Amino acid sequence: MKTRREFLKLATLGAIVPTEIVAAARVVTKPVVLSTWNFGLQANAEAWKILSKEGRALDAVEAGAKVPERDASETSVGLGGLPDRDGHVTLDACIMDENGRCGSVACLEHIVHAISVARLVMEKTPHVMLVGEGALQFALANGFKKQNLLTKASEKAWKEWAKNSEYKPIINVENHDTIGIIALDTQGNLSGACTTSGLAYKMRGRVGDSPIIGAGLYVDNEIGAATATGVGEEVIRIVGCHLVVELMRQGNSPEQACKLAVERIVKKNPEKAREVQVGFLALNKNGESGAYCLQKGFNYAKHDSTGNVLIDSKYMI
Repeated sequence: MKTRREFLKLATLGAIVPTEIVAAARVVTKPVVLSTWNFGLQANAEAWKILSKEGRALDAVEAGAKVPERDASETSVGLGGLPDRDGHVTLDACIMDENGRCGSVACLEHIVHAISVARLVMEKTPHVMLVGEGALQFALANGFKKQNLLTKASEKAWKEWAKNSEYKPIINVENHDTIGIIALDTQGNLSGACTTSGLAYKMRGRVGDSPIIGAGLYVDNEIGAATATGVGEEVIRIVGCHLVVELMRQGNSPEQACKLAVERIVKKNPEKAREVQVGFLALNKNGESGAYCLQKGFNYAKHDSTGNVLIDSKYMI
């Protein structure tokens, strides 16, 4: 028969050991790739071609982001993007790898694949961001071809809008202006990309959160990655994606971290929060994912070994 002291010792160990076993036995889901909105399904499929062959997450997110960039029917990304109020299509993009290296471009005109220009900024310059004419010159110097990004359909929509010139983004329509894509590869490394033509009919020179590291995208290879979509001004005000990653560092799940970030937006400006959409999407080092948004209507695509599916995000309003 065990003594009382022995029994208490075993009981104490019993309270500790299961937790250790669970931690040790936790299965990491990898590879996995997440993308914002329904065009994320096609982006994920392209990224999966690389991830499924044990390729690098950085290459996968770039390849995935290029899918909507070259799709002329997509009016919020790349070719076919709706213009600013003066009729100019300007693109913003950023990319970040597992080593904390990052690159971005803003107000870039005439180049379809802004995400690839952003990657070259990261790899070939001492800078993080190039904008406007400088970004265009850099792209042309590195072999990118100049072309007209304003499609006939987008031009027609712009001219129709210009009859009244009313600027009020419609929730889940004109303001789902981004594809954000984050991935974990078989080596356990994270990377992310974000690319957009920005809010439709924005003021000339307006830049949202998408090309800003820490706002529209952030990757910390020790913890996780996050990306954002929606009205970028609200994301910038809380440095949203850096916040989401730091909340995961504190022990929150990806979904809970996204929810807390959304709650912070609401706390800062409750009235404004009812007029816009903002969504966050996160992935941690274990391959666990989650999202949360302000308004009903945000969805995201997830691709892992079980398949490629579209998931409706939980929401506040």
